Amino acid sequence: MSRRIALVDVNAFFCSCERVFQPRYEGVPLVVLSNNDGCVVARSAEVKALGLPMGMPWFQMKDQARQHGIVAFSSNYTLYGDLSARCMRVLGQFVPPEDQEVYSIDESFLDFTHQRRLDLTATGQAMRARVRQWTGLPVCVGIGPTKTLAKLANHIAKKRPEWNGVCDLTTAGGATIDTTMAGIEVREVWGVGRRIATRMLPMGIRTVSDLRAADPRRMREHFGMVMERTVRELQGVACLELEDMQPKKQIIASRAFGTPVYSMQELAESIREYMGRAVRKLRLQGGQAGVVGAWIETNRFREQDAQYSPSASIKLAVSSDDIATLTHAAMALVRGIYRPGYRYVKSGVMLLDLTDKQTQQGDLFSAVIPAKDARREKLLGTMDRANARWGRNTLGIGSAGLQLRPAWAMQRGNLSPAFTTRWADLPVIRH
Repeated sequence: MSRRIALVDVNAFFCSCERVFQPRYEGVPLVVLSNNDGCVVARSAEVKALGLPMGMPWFQMKDQARQHGIVAFSSNYTLYGDLSARCMRVLGQFVPPEDQEVYSIDESFLDFTHQRRLDLTATGQAMRARVRQWTGLPVCVGIGPTKTLAKLANHIAKKRPEWNGVCDLTTAGGATIDTTMAGIEVREVWGVGRRIATRMLPMGIRTVSDLRAADPRRMREHFGMVMERTVRELQGVACLELEDMQPKKQIIASRAFGTPVYSMQELAESIREYMGRAVRKLRLQGGQAGVVGAWIETNRFREQDAQYSPSASIKLAVSSDDIATLTHAAMALVRGIYRPGYRYVKSGVMLLDLTDKQTQQGDLFSAVIPAKDARREKLLGTMDRANARWGRNTLGIGSAGLQLRPAWAMQRGNLSPAFTTRWADLPVIRH
C-alpha cells in the first residue's frame, strides 16, 4: 500500500511568531537574532528578497536595516515554544497520535496512509486554515509517498505560488513531477545541502531530477548509507519511518554570557541556573541521570586572550533526579576546573547515562529510608509545580531561585513581550 505522508512547516517560524500579536509588522522586513543579539537566525520573506544571508552579524546589517526599514527582534524562546506547542496540537487533530511526528519546533510529519478516502489537497488546505485561525501562524503542506518527497513537496508548496500552499506529489502526474524536479537544485533535498551538492557536480548531478535518476548503490559508495536511502526515497521507496517522541539520551543546558565573567561566584550562579533548567527537562521525561558533566569556555575567536576551555564529568554512586544532588555534583566539577585570570564567555552542564526512574537500580550499601525518600520526592514535586505555574526559577537552588537579573545574563535588547505566558504581557485591545 502506497504511503501518504504530509509535512507541515510554519513559514519563517520565528518571524511569524513575532507577527501574531503584532500585526503591524505584516509585510515589514523582519529578522530574529541569536543569543546576545549576535547574528541573524531567522528572516522574513521580505528580507530574503533583499538577498541578505542567514547568519549575518547584526552589526554588519545595521546600514541595510536603516535603508530598507528592517526590524530586528531578540530571540523570544518562551513565545516560540508556546506557539509551537499550540500549532502541533492543532495538527494532531487530523491524525491519531501514533501517526504524528513532531520533527522540529516548526515542522510535523503526519501519516495519512490509512485514511485512503481523504482528499489530501483539501485536507492540506483545511490544516492551513485551522492553524492560521487558531494560532495565527501561516503554514505550507507537502505530501508525498515518502518523508523525503514530503519534504521536497513542502519546499515546492512554499516556492511555487501556483500550488497555493499545498503540494501533493501522490496525485501529480509523472511528467509534472519530472519537470518540477528538474527545476530544483539538488542542494534543496533534505540532507544534501550546499557542501554535498558541490561534491556531486563532477558526477553530473545538479538537480533533484539528476539525483533521483542516480544509482542508489553508487551514491552509497561515495556518500554513505544515508545518501542511498535519500535516493531511494526520491524514487518512491519508503526507507524512513515516523518516529515516536523518545526520551532524550542526554540533556545539555548552556548559553553564552551577555558580558564576560571572571569570578568563580558568577560561574557558580550560571551553573546553578543551567542545572535547574536541565533537571526540569529530566524530571519532565521521568528520567534520572547517572553522570554529570560541566564545562567553562573562553572566547576562542579572541586570539589576544589567554585560552582555557576545560570540562569534567563525574559518575554518581546512585542515579538521581534530585536537583540538589545534581547541582552539588556540577558545582564540585566547576570548582575543580576553574582557574582565575581568564575571560570566560560561556558555561554549561550535561546530564548523561539517563534511565527511566521507574526502573531504578537499587544500591545495597546506601539504601534510602522510604519515609525520607517520600518526603524528598514531595519537596521536588512541589518545586516542579511551582515552576510550572509561576515560571522557571520561581524556586531553585541558591542563586538560581533569585529573581534578580545577573550581570552575565544574556543580552536581548529587542525582546518582544511573552504574550501568551506572562500576565503582565497579555495584549490589551482598546476600542
